[in-house]
Amino acid sequence: MKVISLFSNIGISETFLEEIDFKVVLASEICKRRMQLYSDFYPKTDCKLGDFSDQHFFKKLVDESIKIQPDIILATPPCQGMSTAGQQVQFDPRNDLNVNLINYLKVINPKYIFIENVPLFLKTKILYKECPILIKDLLNFELKKKYHIEYKILNTKNYSVPQSRSRVIFLLTRKDIEKRWTFPKQDMKIITLNDAIGNLPKLDPWIKDVTETEQKYIFPQFYKRKIQASKISKWHKPPHHLKRQVLVMMKTPSGKSAFSNQIHKPIKENGETVKGYGNTYKRQDWNLPAFTITMDNVKISSQNNVHPGRFLEKNKIGEDVYSDARVLTFYELMKLTTLPDEWSVPTGSSEAFIRRVIGEGIPPLLVKKIFNSLNQ
Repeated sequence: MKVISLFSNIGISETFLEEIDFKVVLASEICKRRMQLYSDFYPKTDCKLGDFSDQHFFKKLVDESIKIQPDIILATPPCQGMSTAGQQVQFDPRNDLNVNLINYLKVINPKYIFIENVPLFLKTKILYKECPILIKDLLNFELKKKYHIEYKILNTKNYSVPQSRSRVIFLLTRKDIEKRWTFPKQDMKIITLNDAIGNLPKLDPWIKDVTETEQKYIFPQFYKRKIQASKISKWHKPPHHLKRQVLVMMKTPSGKSAFSNQIHKPIKENGETVKGYGNTYKRQDWNLPAFTITMDNVKISSQNNVHPGRFLEKNKIGEDVYSDARVLTFYELMKLTTLPDEWSVPTGSSEAFIRRVIGEGIPPLLVKKIFNSLNQ
């Protein structure tokens, strides 16, 4: 089936579609940097760079889409105006892109429509003809005559993804199409962090504010472990952190925040205790799926970012010491996002940028399972 992807980012959602016989023939994105990466990942896809709210670009996209006559529209409108990680400004203009999307869908009239966003999508209002209305109600009002509309809030952990991430998914089927698009069944087994990355050897962080001599003193096996990690993947590299953050995480056990430590709590550069929440400076738990990967996944001080670690030893004064006092590597994030090991990130790409993009995207295995339900 022919697919058009809107608000495409770098195409993480589409990772597995071709292998299950869905061909993305056209993609659209406003950010040049993202669109370039999309083009690198999918050189056979026609990529259109432009603002979906711009009338001239919108018309060109509509005209091109009519020529293609796609079977499916895959759309991920920007969530920054409604995400819990954003400012949630009432009537954020970015949310108005959903009006453009609905107008586009009414003209193109594809067989199937896939729309995904954050759960707050269901509670977000926009101004439509100067009246406030929920986006989901506007979508229903404008499309219910032609489409069967189903939607659910799904947690990716229930679909073999080793990450807990909630998204609302809309599946629309045109009423003249016999095959209805329905949601796949949940998987029985939950994939934990231990299942996904528990086989990887220990990896020490690079402490960016100490000398090489002190680095070797704190982590005597640093270079050996670094070389071992590089043989697993070029993206399995030691993250860089401050000494004071590393030392406090070395005393923090799996599943716990450093704020719950009796003695070793997070401190500022001047020695003052950091004020924070229990979901920051926090290690993941081996026995659970990963917490939602955020855009700020490179920081120990951000939400639920730190590797679970393992007990190493008791130090000279009897304190427990734990391994992997660092955030997850880019390779580990790939595993938890269900990106394949052979995911070919273009040479020269910024790891920091793609880390942020991973924090925005939906794990592609869930998309694969939902699309594959049309093949059954």
